[in-house]
Amino acid sequence: MSASRHSGTTDELGPDEPGRESSDGSDLLAALLDGMDAALCAFDADAVVTHWNREAERILGWTAAEAVGRQGFAGWAVRGADAAEVEEQLMSAMDASGRQVHEFALLTKDGGRVLVRTQSAAVRGPDGKPAGVYCAFSEVHTQIDLERSIALSEALLEDASWGVVLVDADLRPAVINAHAAKALGTGRTSVLGRPLGELLSQGVEELESALTHVLAQGAPPAPAEIWVSVREPEGERRRCWRCGFVRLASPLAEEPVPLGVGWLFQDVTEVRQSEQEASLVRFRAQQLHRAARAAAECEDPAEAVTVHLDFALAGFADHALIDRVADRAADGGAGDAESAGGVRLVRIAATPSGAPGPSRLAGQAGLPVLYSQGHPALRCVERAGSVRADAGAVPAQDARGWAASRQWPEDAAHALCTVLRSRGRTLGAVTFLRGPGRNAFERPDAMYAEEVAHRIAAALDLMGAAGQRE
Repeated sequence: MSASRHSGTTDELGPDEPGRESSDGSDLLAALLDGMDAALCAFDADAVVTHWNREAERILGWTAAEAVGRQGFAGWAVRGADAAEVEEQLMSAMDASGRQVHEFALLTKDGGRVLVRTQSAAVRGPDGKPAGVYCAFSEVHTQIDLERSIALSEALLEDASWGVVLVDADLRPAVINAHAAKALGTGRTSVLGRPLGELLSQGVEELESALTHVLAQGAPPAPAEIWVSVREPEGERRRCWRCGFVRLASPLAEEPVPLGVGWLFQDVTEVRQSEQEASLVRFRAQQLHRAARAAAECEDPAEAVTVHLDFALAGFADHALIDRVADRAADGGAGDAESAGGVRLVRIAATPSGAPGPSRLAGQAGLPVLYSQGHPALRCVERAGSVRADAGAVPAQDARGWAASRQWPEDAAHALCTVLRSRGRTLGAVTFLRGPGRNAFERPDAMYAEEVAHRIAAALDLMGAAGQRE
């Protein structure tokens, strides 16, 4: 069905002329108008409808045959009370420059009302004078939905307080907002088109796997939390991101064509770290409680020492050593380290090296450990406080040498020495050791080690009292 009908008046194709073959041009115009997504109609200078496309038919229900040739919208497409005002608004475009935008209600063929937004402009004839009006209209709610979608997209990319990244089908950022650029430690333009592996050193495999899954099967039912390490000029930064994903498909294609993935994420590192720290505190408190109950059942104080050591190791360290200040009473000296001219330490307990198992008592011969001057355990006793030591970022061979020179197992890379004190006396030091694959000891670790050392020192005091009685 044609979208227009020649009425003997001038329209966009020009005036009809006797004998002129214009059917090809009219058919072409009708095909073009019918293929457009917008509702289109046109009026000549007398407000007679000259064109009406299929989208206008879809919205209002009136066919081109029913609409073309009618005088304005009065009596069929608008209420009679509104007809004069609507016609005036539409035809005013003939005397105005540019487009005119109006909103009014139209009637559908079945009697319903549709609120539309129109954009109308004058159509010029061959002489340059206004010959009619061209009008495009759409349902207002459709326009509002479009504007809201655009506003939402712009807000997400500019003002959102979480990261928004549009990832293409090759898993490379195509659009990124300011928050995401800051989280990735880069600029909004410099990140575009780069592989995610250049931005993240850890967690990139898990992230790319999630993006690939969304492209193939759609968004997951719930957000995912991914730990990543962001590459930055000053080093790597460990973060936890709560991620949501949506698959993007073209709304213009008949079949869904994947355009990529919308990746939204929020930094929850502080929350997760707080939860982990709280969980760690609860676990360590439980270990201390369990150790106290187990040690209370030990008849031998020496066994109680190893019990406290074994319970403390769980999730805290890989190895542990207990060194006691050597008894110098036989040389006329005092057993208190503060009054001794030099500190000598004797190994009395240690975890087995090279294999798991309970701690074992050692040092029955009472021979001092050959610690060099400035050894962390010696400094711990001299200062009556905790001392931390690390091999640092060195090759594995150098780390083994670092541990061996300090009389520690060769797989030790981090150490925490804590003084053993009871009733105002320094009894020795307990040393906790971690391997190179674990984090260095931090202040919360030192606080936990001090609590363990207090309990071990109490058991050592009982050992000394038992030895004196014997």
